[in-house]
Amino acid sequence: MLNVVFYFQVHQPYRLKHYNVLDIAQGNDMFDDDLNKAVMHKVAAKCYLPTNKLLLDLIHRHEGRFKIAFSITGTAIEQFKLYSPETLASFQALAETGSVEFIGETYYHSLAFLYDSNEFLEQVMQHRQLMKEEFGYETTTFRNTELIYQDRLSDLIYEIEGFKTILSEGVDRILDWRSPLYAYKNYSKNINLLLKYYKLADDIAFRFSNRDWPEYPLTVEKFVNWVDHLTLSEERGRNQFLNLFMDYETFGEHQWAETGIFDFMDHFPTAILERPHLGFALPAETSKLANYQQESLSFVHPVSWADEQRDLSAWLGNDMQHNAIETLYELYQKIRSKGDEKLMRIARLLSTSDHFYYMCTKYFHDGDVHKYFSPYDSPDQAYIYYINALAELEERLVR
Repeated sequence: MLNVVFYFQVHQPYRLKHYNVLDIAQGNDMFDDDLNKAVMHKVAAKCYLPTNKLLLDLIHRHEGRFKIAFSITGTAIEQFKLYSPETLASFQALAETGSVEFIGETYYHSLAFLYDSNEFLEQVMQHRQLMKEEFGYETTTFRNTELIYQDRLSDLIYEIEGFKTILSEGVDRILDWRSPLYAYKNYSKNINLLLKYYKLADDIAFRFSNRDWPEYPLTVEKFVNWVDHLTLSEERGRNQFLNLFMDYETFGEHQWAETGIFDFMDHFPTAILERPHLGFALPAETSKLANYQQESLSFVHPVSWADEQRDLSAWLGNDMQHNAIETLYELYQKIRSKGDEKLMRIARLLSTSDHFYYMCTKYFHDGDVHKYFSPYDSPDQAYIYYINALAELEERLVR
């Protein structure tokens, strides 16, 4: 049997104001509350509320056989409470169905794993507690920020009791001849490993409305036919997992309602469940459904789901990005030594990976994606405002 594993990332950063040199040491707020509020209202109206309503209906319509998983960052939930409490309530309604899994991650959607293991683990535990408080859910599956993964990550996560499964990208250079349709084990064989099937996931997330794409338009019949054909490669009765991982904002925000994305999602589960050899599964269920000895995979170097390279270059591909993040984590150590919780809170908000993503200087398609998400006119402008914010943070530290 082939099980579709739907996982959606839900995240909103705290965006910085146009923070100039003259703002340093003036006691001004660093974060743009007006912009954050406006973005939340827009995305809630176009994506979160209508999509949550649709998914809730699909779960009830199919009597719980349709299943989905979310990772929702701490910064997103905070902004739900501030600007769109009805959005949080709609996620809580989904949680009550029992057909939704909530996945653990870093509270601040940070790159702490790469720079400060203790801070990384603390943010993971903060997020885990948040899932209990808001959804009554004990997380057992983990995904790192932007699906960044390497062997060392599984060692750290294994130290936290309860995490049994990790999500990552199905990178060709790691899989080689293998298929991302199977559940694997991490290199030390103690954690279940699921890999995104990026070819089909990206057909929905990125190519759905692209009229220049040879397969346009993407219909439910066409997509499910592709899914059906994937099962032909399995002749030994092993269960397969089609891991469709994507940003939740795919629905209504990146792919507007006018593209037909909601109609596609409305009919997709029915078309899958009409076929007895196809179904849906939660990430946490896959280790028990894997009716074979799982092969272990080693990720010596970090991978991610970003850009064509699927590495760290989206956040650490130029000197500006390296300088910004290294300066931040140098400040981290000083703030931790001082024990100032208010300053630590600001540092953690500045650790959110989006700030470094905005500084990316790539060209062509990848560059266009970075520009789409950035609230600034250029990567250089994003860097300047961020460095000024760090200078303000350091100024407050020495007062």
